[in-house]
Amino acid sequence: MPLTNISNEDFNKLVKFIHNQYGIDLSQKRQLVTSRLSSLLSQKGYSDFGPFVSDLLKKQDPADMELVLNRLTTNYTFFMREQEHFDFFQRTILPELVKRHQRDKVLAIWSAGCSSGEEPYNISIIIKEFLGAQASQWDTRVLATDISQKALASAKRGVYELPDTIPPAWRKKYFQPVPGGKQYMVAPILRNNVIFQTFNLMDPIKFRLKFDVIFCRNVMIYFDQPTKDALVQRFYDVTVPGGYFMISHSENLGKNAPYQTVAPSTFQKR
Repeated sequence: MPLTNISNEDFNKLVKFIHNQYGIDLSQKRQLVTSRLSSLLSQKGYSDFGPFVSDLLKKQDPADMELVLNRLTTNYTFFMREQEHFDFFQRTILPELVKRHQRDKVLAIWSAGCSSGEEPYNISIIIKEFLGAQASQWDTRVLATDISQKALASAKRGVYELPDTIPPAWRKKYFQPVPGGKQYMVAPILRNNVIFQTFNLMDPIKFRLKFDVIFCRNVMIYFDQPTKDALVQRFYDVTVPGGYFMISHSENLGKNAPYQTVAPSTFQKR
C-alpha cells in the first residue's frame, strides 16, 4: 500500500537537508515528495517516512541520495531543445569566439546540468559544423556536468532515439544506427568532444579555465531565489569578459543579476 503521510518534522528535516546540500527547494512540494518517494520507501523495506528520513540523513549514502534526487527531479531533455539558443549560438556567439580565439584555438564551453547528454552533444555538432574543415585544428571539447551518476552514465553511453528535428546530414555524420531498433549511438567524433564529470552546483566552481559560454538550462527551476542569485554570481565569476550565459525560456535571473541581457534567456558579461 503506498505511503501518503510524512510528519511535519520529517518533511522539514528532509527539505532543509536537500536545500543545504543540493540547492533544491522542496518547501512547497510536500505532495510531490510523498508521492514520488513512497515506492522507494517500500523497495527499501520501510513502512513509514520517519526511519527512512532518519537513516538517509544519518548515513548520507551517495547511492541512496542519488535515488532520492532522481525521484524528486526530472532529468528530461532532448536534441534541439529551445532551438533559438542554438541559432543565436551559431549566428552570433561562434563567429565572435572564433575571432577572439584565433591564436590559441581553444573554446571553453560548459553544459551545467547536462542530464542525459543531448545538450553537450548538440553544442558539439553546431561547433563542428561551423568550423568545418578547420575543426580538427581547434580544442572545442565541451565540459558537461551533472550531479546524477545515473544521468551521466546514460550520457556517456550516448544512445538515443533521434527526433525529426535532427537534419539527415547530421544523423549520417554524427550518429551510428544501433542494430535492430530505432536508436542511434553518438559517433566517436562527437563522443570525444565532450568531457563528462560529476559536479554539484552548490560547490565552489574551480575549473582550470574560465568559460566563453555557460549553458545552464532548466536547472535553476528547482532553486529558490537566494540560491539562484548565489549560483548566478558564481557562474559570472567564472565567465570570461564578453562571455555568455544561457538559461531556459521558462526561467529568469532576478533583479540583481550581474549579466546583461542580449537576447531572450541569453546574457553576456560585459
